[in-house]
Amino acid sequence: MKLSILFMALGGLILAAPALSAPAHVPAAPSGPVEIELSQKLDEERAERLESLIERFNSQHKDVHLKSVRRVDGDAPKQINLVTSVEHARFMADKAKFKPLYDVMHEAKQPLDTRQLSPELSHGLADAKGNLFALPVAYSTPVLYYNKAAFRKAGLNPEAPPKSWSEAQVAAGKLADSGSRCPFTTSWPAWVFIDNMSAWNGAPVSDAKGQLAFNGLVQVKHIAMMATWYKSKYFSYFGRRDEADRRFASGDCAMLTSSSSLNGSLTENKSLDFGVSAMPYHDDVRGAPQNTLADGASLWFANGMSSAETKAVAKFVHYVMGPEIQIELTLAGSFLPMTSVARTAAESKLLKANLAGLKVAYSELQGKASSPPVRIAQDEKLRTIVEEELETVWANKKPAKEALDNAVTRGNATIEPVVKVAKAKRGK
Repeated sequence: MKLSILFMALGGLILAAPALSAPAHVPAAPSGPVEIELSQKLDEERAERLESLIERFNSQHKDVHLKSVRRVDGDAPKQINLVTSVEHARFMADKAKFKPLYDVMHEAKQPLDTRQLSPELSHGLADAKGNLFALPVAYSTPVLYYNKAAFRKAGLNPEAPPKSWSEAQVAAGKLADSGSRCPFTTSWPAWVFIDNMSAWNGAPVSDAKGQLAFNGLVQVKHIAMMATWYKSKYFSYFGRRDEADRRFASGDCAMLTSSSSLNGSLTENKSLDFGVSAMPYHDDVRGAPQNTLADGASLWFANGMSSAETKAVAKFVHYVMGPEIQIELTLAGSFLPMTSVARTAAESKLLKANLAGLKVAYSELQGKASSPPVRIAQDEKLRTIVEEELETVWANKKPAKEALDNAVTRGNATIEPVVKVAKAKRGK
């Protein structure tokens, strides 16, 4: 979800080989390297970090020239498209415009062993047979960050962060008493408080018929608790995206739930003494904790590529999946390595204190490994509805149950046509 740092920018690759004219009886001269463009929606800083990866790829593949371009909404797909988790539903709706990854690699005669891919990364990117149609390149899961200096000031043990929400409430109270104006905050509230809090505590987000159902007891309890925290100034809300990350990084907030990929940039802040722990769970919920969800940016590939373009794109995929590049992405962006080989290499070579967040992320993902069919944060319409209703709770306009009931009703209205179409097709 928070998709911050290096690869969040890989978004779309366009291939345009220049056309050369030559007499019909004379063989065409070599046209030079195949030109491909990679479309992305990164900010300036992250786009610059991406350039170094592209430059290295180009230096190692003289027959291909890769160029990063900024994607504009409404543009036709490029050869390679970096799709963030918040764009996932929109790209799924246009899935016919893209060539599945397994077809790209097959046509290019490049190996692709999906069995080596970490299973928690393939949700929503594979067909019923397990064939990948897109590549998960920059995935993460939510964790708890805490300011060790603030903990010491509040008389809390900086090496014993809260494991449950009840422990977190005690910690928030002590932090507030010690002068903290922001004991706790969160980024990406729909992703953290609905998708992942539900999975972590074993609460369904949708029912067996695909209808939304995130207004159950566990979800209502959690949002009601956050409403109480908000009134008590234990919880501060700064926005729907990653606004809270900056508040924690600056030292304004003592605890933060956000993406495990934030760990890398926080480590660069030498003035911040922080720790990272698993996201709190509700200790009165039977079976909790279970597992959190991996989410992030994936590479999609356009239909209609020439044979040369397909081969060039396959080379880039092979390059990105290599253990050394996976390790570099892990170092640069604290992203989860895609393959078991890369994960083993990262654990043996790189897991120092500044990458401790990866260990926490791994541990969270190793529960029952449930993969709910619906993820609110991946659908822009659903996510907006949930965020609007949550904001009415923070504003004390609605109680938690009414807000979540409204969000479910409004959300089901947006997905109902899709459900009806799916049923109609099955009936034919």
